[in-house]
Parts: sequence; structure tokens; C-alpha cells
Amino acid sequence: MVEPIIWENGVLKLLDQRILPHEKRYVECNTAENVANAIKDMVVRGAPAIGVTAAFGVVLGLKEGKNIDEIYSLLLNTRPTAVNLKWALDKMKAAYEYAEGNIDFVEESAVKLFERDIEYNRMIGKSGLQVIKDGDNILTHCNAGALATAGYGTALGVLRAAKEAGLNIHVYVDETRPYLQGARLTAFELMEEGISCTLICDNMPGFLMKQKKIDKIIVGADRIAKNGDTANKIGTYQLAVLAYFHDIPLYIAAPISTFDFSIECGDDIVIEHRNPDEVRKVGDKLIAPENVNVYNPAFDVTPANLISGFITEFGVFNSVDEILNKIND
Repeated sequence: MVEPIIWENGVLKLLDQRILPHEKRYVECNTAENVANAIKDMVVRGAPAIGVTAAFGVVLGLKEGKNIDEIYSLLLNTRPTAVNLKWALDKMKAAYEYAEGNIDFVEESAVKLFERDIEYNRMIGKSGLQVIKDGDNILTHCNAGALATAGYGTALGVLRAAKEAGLNIHVYVDETRPYLQGARLTAFELMEEGISCTLICDNMPGFLMKQKKIDKIIVGADRIAKNGDTANKIGTYQLAVLAYFHDIPLYIAAPISTFDFSIECGDDIVIEHRNPDEVRKVGDKLIAPENVNVYNPAFDVTPANLISGFITEFGVFNSVDEILNKIND
């Protein structure tokens, strides 16, 4: 399995996802500023992966002699939508305060957070087997695999678990414009794992649903509000509307750390807007008029009533209320 994040001898190595699948190269980060830039520039992406990366960024910042609040602010302001970022930074700040500034303890906490993410992803995969049937054709969007986490993946973790369980599944992967995470990353991961997949354009899912070629949709998430409204990669909402019309279940696969119980609904989620050139260009090649106006939100919000269930490390739930009851038991 691909390793997106490596912590080795006090150096953070991040697999550069901007150049996959054609080249595998790691970017070394030795400072908190390096880590912040890697997150902003999408060397690393995916909500859980961003959180884990930021945790190691705290360690590097402390080793530089930076103030914990300065490090926290630097990393928090990199990308606004993914709640795992703040969750991880809060964990690291709490570890720092508990250990009265002991950097070794903070580093151990970051390593545990990294290891726990992989463990929880495997649990999510196991939970997801409840909704998978042999012979299923499954649509996924963007990349919620090992590359979006510390390892194994959330939505793709469910697909990995299905393969490991001997289930025969086929995955439709949409390109996910403008950054092409589906075409570049998800297709790459699935092929590496030997999971049968077909790449499609973003404007094809409705036609496939009408032809009854899709049995269910499984995607990840970047932030889930208290009422279940879910922010995920732009284009998820339109898939949810299509799925609802065609009576196809849509599942969100995410760890509890992606749930933000402090916000009531999706209207409270800040949506990141990115560089217009991500739409004007594919790689370095200009594909549109150079000065054309561009609208480039990175995420949209899917209302809870369009979501069939949440696949978590604690099981599959129909609503966030069920999850809260489970946590509070």
C-alpha cells in the first residue's frame, strides 16, 4: 500500500500528490512553515491526512523554538474546510500543555495520532462491509483512500476491506475536476490494489444511474455538521441529488474526528475557494482562455436528507443523533 506520510528521524516526508500517478517523489519538511506550505499547495490533501500532517508540523515547530500558539495559528490557517485539521491541532496543543512543553511527549502524541488514524480507517473498512454486497458496482468521488489519510483510507478503505473479504466489486471513478483526484489518485490506488475499476468523466454518473449500472455511492468527507450535512469535494452534492432521484444509496465514510458537533448545519461550514488556474489549466497546460473568469470552490455541502448512512469506526449509522448516542453510552 502506498505511504503518503512518513515520519523518520525527525523529518516529515510527504508523497507529492501533485505529480501522481506519473512520478512518485517525497517532499521533505523540516519546519512548521514547510508543513504549512505543503498543506496549502496540496502536496498532501484529504482531511485525515491534513490533520496528521499538521500534528507533525507542531512537533517540527516546537523543535525550531516557535511558540505553540504561533504554530497553531500558522497551520490552522492553511485550509479552512477540513475539521480534522483543527481537531488534530487541538490534540497536539493539549498534549503540549499536559506535558508542560516536553517535545518528546508531543512527538509521541503525533505518532500515536498517525497510528490511530490507520487503525480507525481499518475499522471503518470493516464497518462498511455491512453495506457491500458481492457483485456491487460502486461509484466513488474524489480520493478518500490511503493518500487522503495516514493509510488505508475511508471510502476506499471500505473497498479495500471488501476485496480482502473476497467480495467481487467494481468501482466507477469519476475524474473529479478540476484537480482530478479521481483520475490521478483514486484510479491509481485501486489499480495498485488490484480492485476492478472504470474511469468516467464527471458528467457521466447520471447516465450510468439511469442504466442501473451503479448500485451505491461511497464517498469521504471533510466536515460533517451536527445535523448530518456533509462537506465533501465539489460535485458530491450533485451526485447525491442524482442518487436520490434514482433511488441509489449514498454513504459517507469518515472517522468521528470529521464530525464537527460545534456547528448546527452545513450553512455554518466555511467553503474554501482555490486558485482559478486549477480550472483554466490541466497541469501546466492552459485549456481555457487565459483571462476567463473562474469560480472554483473546493467543496460543496450535501444535506443530511440525501445521505443514506455514515460509515464510521463505530459502525454504520443512519443519523448523527445515532452516533452521538453511541459515543455517549
